[in-house]
Amino acid sequence: MWENIREAFDGIRSHKLRSALTMLGIIIGIASLITISSTIMGTNEQIKQNLIGSGNNTVEIVLYQGDYPFDAAYQAAPDYVPRLDRTILREIKAIPEIESASLFLKRDAYGMLWNGSTGLNQGSIYGVDENYLSVYGYRIRAGRGFVPADYSEYRKVCLVDRITSETLFLGESPIGKTIEISGEPFTVVGEFTQSSAFVPQITSIDDYYTYTDRSGGKVLIPMELWSVLFRFDQPVSLVCRATGTDAMTQAGKAAADLLNSLYTVEEPEVKYKSQDLLEQAKKLQELSNATSSQLIWVAGISLLVGGIGVMNIMLVSVTERTPEIGLKKALGAKRSKISLQFLTEAGVLTSIGGLLGVLAGIGLAYVVSRVSGVPIFISWYIVVLTVVFSFVVGLFFGAVPAVQAARLNPIDALRRE
Repeated sequence: MWENIREAFDGIRSHKLRSALTMLGIIIGIASLITISSTIMGTNEQIKQNLIGSGNNTVEIVLYQGDYPFDAAYQAAPDYVPRLDRTILREIKAIPEIESASLFLKRDAYGMLWNGSTGLNQGSIYGVDENYLSVYGYRIRAGRGFVPADYSEYRKVCLVDRITSETLFLGESPIGKTIEISGEPFTVVGEFTQSSAFVPQITSIDDYYTYTDRSGGKVLIPMELWSVLFRFDQPVSLVCRATGTDAMTQAGKAAADLLNSLYTVEEPEVKYKSQDLLEQAKKLQELSNATSSQLIWVAGISLLVGGIGVMNIMLVSVTERTPEIGLKKALGAKRSKISLQFLTEAGVLTSIGGLLGVLAGIGLAYVVSRVSGVPIFISWYIVVLTVVFSFVVGLFFGAVPAVQAARLNPIDALRRE
């Protein structure tokens, strides 16, 4: 085998230009596959990051009426909807895929948040329990967070995020100042922010609507104060942090099933569903993959053309080395040995082309990323797979020349000298 490999390298060195042109098709095909796959995987990862956020494996379970979220601003929840309180969190946290959980209520902030004559038109008001900040991975940037007395003594205090602070206080510190929420005065005791920075890539109107709630301001109040502001019965929602990104779908489904098991009626019109951002990401990824698969087929065609080029040059090599083949067979070389020699040469030729194609593909992927701003993700699994695939292409297209060489009659071959 090693002798065959050495002879293959000798043959490549003796016909450098011809070998280079033969490998060019393989190089282009492999480089195209690497570039496209890296771009697809990078785009898919960006989709996941945009929807889920960096390291924030949270799933919200909210009340739905049919296929749409239940709007408590216009109607009270039906009597059969289970009334959630903190006691349900123990059962939720017992789900293996869930790391932590929190209860919250939510209302659009439009027209309800004011600092004097300055209002917050885009954002939300949240009534939260003690676990909300930790579940979402928020940290206190200035001031303090909620303390037990805020809940037990019904203190009118609130936390604001940076967007709310900049909008209502125009760059001044909000700590200790008073804002009006639905006509009630609340003292700002802290400003919170995400523990890990996350900036979604908004490139279309659909992206804008997807991230509107994330990019708008947030104001948090103790959930015990909710009835003071909004005097109607509003269902409580749940947010849980999954043990990992891949566990989000299962965690959300298990939590929703648990909440729906509390119903006293069968097949309710209004029931809890998980707002599965991971599932949304997967759907967008599937769309991206479907669009890009056509490009992969084009790259595959160029690889096929490269393989045909390898077969052609190996047939030429068989013709040129006919006397050599005749001499080896006259000295007792078996057909299998002759076939293996040419298969090895074809495999070495395409493997070198595959390695060069990988390097070219990685370089081209970074160029595409730099020029277009599209993220890339280099998978070493794909790299190894493409090199192996290029070797297989060499064996496949080198089979015909190898068989032809093995079937040569030694007497006829020697006469061509």
